[in-house]
Amino acid sequence: MNANPPIEAQDRPARLTVGVVGAGRVGPALAASLKLAGHRPVAVSGVSDASVRRAAALLPDVPLVSPAEVLARADLVLLTVPDDALAGLVSGLAETGAVRPGQLLVHTSGRFGTSVLDPATRAGALPLALHPAMTFTGTPVDVQRLAGCSFGVTAPEELRMAAEALVIEMGGEPEWIAEAARPLYHAALAIGANHLVTLVAQSMELLRAAGVEAPDRMLGPLLGAALDNALRSGDAALTGPVARGDAGTVAAHIAELRKHAPQSVAGYLAMARTTADRALAHGLLKPELAEDLLGVLAHVPNASDVSAAPEVLDAPGAFSESRDSRESSASDTRDDRDAREAREVRDDQEDGGSDGRRGEPDATPTDPDDAPAPGSDDAPDPDPGPDGGDR
Repeated sequence: MNANPPIEAQDRPARLTVGVVGAGRVGPALAASLKLAGHRPVAVSGVSDASVRRAAALLPDVPLVSPAEVLARADLVLLTVPDDALAGLVSGLAETGAVRPGQLLVHTSGRFGTSVLDPATRAGALPLALHPAMTFTGTPVDVQRLAGCSFGVTAPEELRMAAEALVIEMGGEPEWIAEAARPLYHAALAIGANHLVTLVAQSMELLRAAGVEAPDRMLGPLLGAALDNALRSGDAALTGPVARGDAGTVAAHIAELRKHAPQSVAGYLAMARTTADRALAHGLLKPELAEDLLGVLAHVPNASDVSAAPEVLDAPGAFSESRDSRESSASDTRDDRDAREAREVRDDQEDGGSDGRRGEPDATPTDPDDAPAPGSDDAPDPDPGPDGGDR
């Protein structure tokens, strides 16, 4: 990673007093990092015992006060509260007159840009969205781990220089994100990190069920190499039975999962379809092998095996669409596909798989931010490791 150029004296923010509203895992660590850069933490707000402990560990001798008092004392205020609480907090602070003109208000949510700070901006505050794309543990180790961390930054044009300087002073790398792109940016991080944790945990459970005593030790080198290769080469790093078109192996996987871990079948099929789609699109999966593989992936377990997400199991899917785009046979017309889908719906109804409702999930998908967000006093401290900033 290229080192950031040194900040010229005229570009460096003045030494600021710093306050934290929400002493979760993120705020105290960022304030401690700013302290190392010469800024002065002066106030922090927090309610729970965990917040008090974190503040004491990372910001010793900094008084615990109310949110309004934090704003009264600080030039730069870090709003590190759960995403769903952010808009209400900002509105409340603005309505009560706590916001001071010229005050820097910084939130760390990945989901929002600066528009969520509009009530405070109208009161004269200077809005910044600085989202550190890493997991925080709530311990002093976080301050060191900020070195080289990417920050998703959104700021008004006139504040870009100040935003960049603050990120660099914390040891981070600024990555500019347009206001309208924040939700997509955050979703991408959730897919790459939060969902990765789910997949790894599920993999370890299956290995234990298979008799592996130390699944973490077995997976460590494999996952490390896979992640490194994926970051370096993208889709070219795809390996395994799906990318090879090994339909027999994939069928065996599905059969074993149905017997021993039926709750894993839907996820396996969803990821296998996505993998096949990408492998075919990038020329890794041979078209002549795709037919048998598609047949396996179109398999629908019994309703008793999978309780949710039938659209993953029986929708035509991007994989079949990619195959169709590569096979221009006249016999594979839209009418043919519609007839085939109608037959599949009838089969689904007979098997009890999806009640014939194509593309309608049985359960509402979980939002990436349903779990406690940055600064949440109720959030459990996670194990260290990158999770895309969904704190």
